[in-house]
This record gives sequence, C-alpha cells and structure tokens, in this order.
Amino acid sequence: MKINEMIKQKRIEQKLTQEQVAKYLGVSAPAVNKWEKGTSYPDITLLPPLARLLHTDLNTLLSFHETLTDREIALFLNDLSAIADRDGFQTAYDTALEKIRLFPTCDSLILNSALFLEGCLIYKKGHPSKDTEQYQEKIENLFLRAAESNDLNVRSQAQAQLISKYIERKEYEQAQTLIDQLPDAIWTDKKQLQANLFIASERYSDAAKLAEEKLLSQASELHCTLITLLEIALKERRNEDAEYIANVSKSTATALDQWEYASYVAHFQLHCAKKERIKTLKTFLQMIRSLSKKWNLNASPLYRHIKTKPVDTAFGGTLKKTLLNLLKEDPEYDFLNISENITENISEDALSELLAIEEEKELHH
Repeated sequence: MKINEMIKQKRIEQKLTQEQVAKYLGVSAPAVNKWEKGTSYPDITLLPPLARLLHTDLNTLLSFHETLTDREIALFLNDLSAIADRDGFQTAYDTALEKIRLFPTCDSLILNSALFLEGCLIYKKGHPSKDTEQYQEKIENLFLRAAESNDLNVRSQAQAQLISKYIERKEYEQAQTLIDQLPDAIWTDKKQLQANLFIASERYSDAAKLAEEKLLSQASELHCTLITLLEIALKERRNEDAEYIANVSKSTATALDQWEYASYVAHFQLHCAKKERIKTLKTFLQMIRSLSKKWNLNASPLYRHIKTKPVDTAFGGTLKKTLLNLLKEDPEYDFLNISENITENISEDALSELLAIEEEKELHH
C-alpha cells in the first residue's frame, strides 16, 4: 500500500475528515486531499505529527513493510505452530501480533494469523489460558480488519468467520448484513450460511426453501458433471468406466427425485457410442415416454417448499417431436437404420413397432 492509500485508510479508521487533519497539521484541506490522491506528498516535517494523529508509526505510514508473499505467510504460520507447541499460546499470540504490526497492510497475513490463533483456542494448542474471552475479542478484531480487505478472497473468508460468530451469538442482523455483502461465486457457501442463519432464527420454512433450491441446482450440476465424465470415459475407450458412470447417473437422478427423463440420458449416450442398436432404441423410447409424464416436484420430500410454476403441457410434446426427428435426420444415428424401416413420419408408435420387430429378430438369432 502506498503512502497516499495509507493516509486515507488510517484517517478513515480514526473517523477523521480531511478538514480535521488539515486543521491539526496547519495545512489546507485541499492539500490533504492531494496527499490522499497521490498527486502530492506531506512535507517531511509533517510526517511525525501526521503519524501521531493517525495513531500509527512512521514505518507503517511510509509503508516500509508493504506485504508478504503467500509462501512467506505459510512459512510464518509453520513457525507460529512450532512456537505454540514449544513456548505456549501466549508467545505465539504475541509473535503473530508483532508480525502484523510490521506488516499492517498485509490482509492475508492478518486473516491467516486470526485463523491460526482461533484454531489454537478451539483445539487448545499451546494450552491457552482458560480465560479466552480477551483473546477471542482481539482475534475477532483481526477478522474485522481482514473483512475490510480489497482482496475478495480474504474479505469473503473473514466475513464468513464473522457470520458464524454472529449467528452463534444470535446477532442475526449483523450476520445478515455480511451475508448480503458476499458475492455469489466464492469459496464459501453463501446459501449455506444464509440457511444456518434462518435455522438459528427459527425461520425453518425459509431455511428449507433455500436448502431445497440449492439441492435442486446441485442435482442439475451433478447430472451435467456425470455426463461430462461419461463423455470423457467414452472418448478414452474406458467402456466399463462409462457404464459405471451411466449407472451412477441413473441412480443419482432417481435418488434425488429428478425428472425421469434425466435418468435415461447417460445410458442413451452410452448405447449410442457403442452402436448398440436395440439398447439405444429401447432407452430412447423410455426417454420420450417420460416426456408425457408430469414431473411433480413438490411431491418429493426433498422439494416441499419450492414454489413451482404450472407445467406447460405443450413442452413435452414439442420436445418429443424434436427428438424423434433428430433420431431420423442426424447422421450420428444412422446406425439405427430408422429411415430404412420407417418411411412415413417417425412417431412413438412407429418406433415402438420397430423395436418389437428388432427384439423378435434378436430372439430368433
């Protein structure tokens, strides 16, 4: 962090206006504004009183110790762990705070030191004092500092820690405020934290709805991931693995009460790839027949609280027609010999008759 950024940060921390800083130092407010923008800098004689006003030291103000690399932080945490084992929690705690004093703008150091020290309190590493409240408060202050970081990952992790603390203390408004600040795509699970808050505040219906929506979304993602794994296995000619994955896909869709159609997709792709004519036709028929069945999501105990829209009855028929035409027109399915056996418009009944004929032939062979 540059000196202009440091001046602004420390001024805000002390809840001072630019005018107040200017008055204390005997300069104009525009001069302080230029310092913070980095267009000009304080006279060297103003640095000591400026540092005193901002409750910091010259090293920090001038950013002599700017930051640490991830590797340096990891090595420091290893040393901190050894200190806790050898010399006890208090020494490790003092060592961590001294390091932070030297690198006050290294947000990753602040976060990871707080995580380490809190872990020590939880697991009694270094045999910390029974009176841990004073430590917990100071560690929480470290999380609060990290929660103001410009680094999204650091800020989100710190906020997640604070949210858990607020929920535990039933400070639900503070928890909600931080949850609302979290971006959707981060390492920590915003929806899970929100569900935890709803449960703690006895808003069970809201918690269930959120959890069910999350499950439904994850089930869809899981289906896509399994199909991707199936495609990879087929391309690598790992047919046994592909069959296993297809079975997992079907059982998962069934276990999670997914749309019946989804339970057939993997096996259809498997049989197509292996050019298994009868199995492909049979699975395809199961797929298009499932399109005529209504998927009553709320009938499942897994999705009781999700509000569903009325099903468009025309959707299944349209999709069925599209799939039937695709089967006849796409060169990928030429091995099925659909066009040779069904000269008229392809339909579910025509396909069913074709399958019966082919199964009869196979039986006689």
